[in-house]
Amino acid sequence: MPEWNTPQKPADYAEESLITAILNGDYPPGTVLPGERDLAAQLGLTRPTLREALQRLARDGWVTIRQGKPTLVKDFWREGGLNVLSSLVRYRHVPNDFVPRLLEVRLAMAPAYTAAAVRHDPQSMLAHLQNAVALEEDASAFARYDWQLHHLLTVASGNPIYTLILNGFASFYEAMACQYFARSEARGFSRQFYTDLYTAFVNGDAANAEDITRRVMEKSIAHWQAVADLESR
Repeated sequence: MPEWNTPQKPADYAEESLITAILNGDYPPGTVLPGERDLAAQLGLTRPTLREALQRLARDGWVTIRQGKPTLVKDFWREGGLNVLSSLVRYRHVPNDFVPRLLEVRLAMAPAYTAAAVRHDPQSMLAHLQNAVALEEDASAFARYDWQLHHLLTVASGNPIYTLILNGFASFYEAMACQYFARSEARGFSRQFYTDLYTAFVNGDAANAEDITRRVMEKSIAHWQAVADLESR
């Protein structure tokens, strides 16, 4: 079967264009968007299509729609929701410091959901962790495996909020992970992590699993920063 390229829907185009303009500083937080008629004309859209896009932006925390008044651009970092992160990832508009900040969030979350997985449903993790020994020395293979591991850990934790948060980065995670795992040192860190984590799950040791996960998350941040520093020279 051939792969068809689906044209971008007008409302999606409007949403992306407006998010891009906000992120570029054309419409910074606290300013107002042009009137509906003018904005629709600028984007080459019908007003109903523009309204659909604006409703999406309002839902996600980018703007505030005010009856009879101009649409106000919000401080999305302070007032936005998880869908703001999803939009940043979906449209590939990630700030330069996005990855290290994301890794910091993972450092805060991963030890907790890993320990919870040991306590709540350890058996569901053992088969996946056993498969780590067969991983090829390939960045893409490690990226896929690592995504699946963290996704399964959030599910096994018994707290679906962890899974929803992680899923918000699904389209971005593997691309970021491929960059990280391109270096053999990073693959070595993770291979040892998977081995140690398997032992913790076999022993039902939630505290050890939490500690192991925290250490490797800290190491991954330091490694990513070191690589970024080298590339910036």
